[in-house]
Amino acid sequence: MEGIVMRSTGSFYDVLAPDGKKYNCRVRGKIRLEGIKETNPIAVGDRVVFETEHEIGSITEILPRTNHMLRQSVKKTGHAHVLAANIDQAMLVVTLGFPRTSLGFIDRFLVSAESFRIPQVLVFNKKDLLTADEIKQQQQLITHYETLGVHCVFTSALTAHQEALRSILQNKTTLIAGHSGVGKSTLLNQLSSEIDQKTAAISTFSAKGTHTTTFAEMFALDKKTFVIDTPGVKEWGLVDMNEQEISDYFIEMRDLRNSCKFGSRCIHINEPGCAILEAVRNGSIALSRYESYVSMVLGDDNRK
Repeated sequence: MEGIVMRSTGSFYDVLAPDGKKYNCRVRGKIRLEGIKETNPIAVGDRVVFETEHEIGSITEILPRTNHMLRQSVKKTGHAHVLAANIDQAMLVVTLGFPRTSLGFIDRFLVSAESFRIPQVLVFNKKDLLTADEIKQQQQLITHYETLGVHCVFTSALTAHQEALRSILQNKTTLIAGHSGVGKSTLLNQLSSEIDQKTAAISTFSAKGTHTTTFAEMFALDKKTFVIDTPGVKEWGLVDMNEQEISDYFIEMRDLRNSCKFGSRCIHINEPGCAILEAVRNGSIALSRYESYVSMVLGDDNRK
């Protein structure tokens, strides 16, 4: 029987069968993905073959993926963590403050999704907590990312209706990520009465959120619309990217990189005749984006 993995707890998987019934399954034997050292060989969104044995099913095969999204494992050096598989878009929920989402973290998420050719969405939450000056600052940031082709939504999970967000999600499978405390669970609870994710207050001492989502889980908003909630992420490490290819995943750099004097060998740091450095100097590439790029190339610990 075939099904789709809706929830992963590390040892057990909730698998949705075509008849709408969910089965609690374990993995039979060892399953590994070719060419990838992964901490979780089966991810939410995977299509699998499974057999039923009494009340517990056994997953015997992972069917071919259309895509997947990875980040560097924080527990195992040199390993990747598969956040989700077979997704149509990746959405990052961010906040200007309380907790603050850095531009470096946003850009790492966008680059990671772009490396798998997955369209990206940014949801700027907690609009109700911002001052007039902060709203203006947020709008400027939104305009910046929209010029790069990133869908953006400016909202409040507590006070606003979510028509714009629903429209972006419609008829797609969407991975939703973000720091703990940015309001992912509150947004999800608004989208469907069938979703009841736990929420928690932000610590006034640390200005950081507490982990309320423990495992990745997929929810159906309707028969063709699915969202995958993921545990809060503190940092975002890139997987299997060398310094020459990182610029490929910055949309505004991709078309310029071949104009550099040293061509594909240029890493756009201090080389003479670099087209990307010239674009930064004349303002056609934002300094904040270039700084994010440099931190990725140099491997700086700027992932939060």
